[in-house]
Amino acid sequence: MKKALLSVYDKSNLIKLGNFFKSKNIDIISSNKTADFLINSNIDCTKISNYINHSEILDGRVKTLHPKIYGGILNDRNNPNHQKDLKNNNISNIDIIVANLYPFETYNSIENIDIGGVSLIRAAAKNYKDTLVIIDPNDYEYIIKNYNDILSKY
Repeated sequence: MKKALLSVYDKSNLIKLGNFFKSKNIDIISSNKTADFLINSNIDCTKISNYINHSEILDGRVKTLHPKIYGGILNDRNNPNHQKDLKNNNISNIDIIVANLYPFETYNSIENIDIGGVSLIRAAAKNYKDTLVIIDPNDYEYIIKNYNDILSKY
């Protein structure tokens, strides 16, 4: 596992997870607010807008919805056609998705209906054989402690 995408509302335990990923030489791509949090915590990451070479648009409504992101998540690592598409489009695998959603009931605003996060989670779940999805900050410690066992499944 070489690349993780982090886009979270709940940043609990994120510093520990981010430091763990860096200790395992896992590159981190992150949405802007999550990236700012990580960078301010001295955890190196690449903002999604830099990774896809396109800025967020529509006041942040569109940031992760990009072929470079979803191609990296959804490709079947054993499908030569998928690998050819990735190579031809300069897309690399995204092996881990860490995403959680705004608690709509707390903020009760149409702007807090998460589209990108849901899409990231569903894409990773669809490609569960190749992409690990982590949605609950309470699971980070489990992931860290059991990383080698988890990694053996991928």
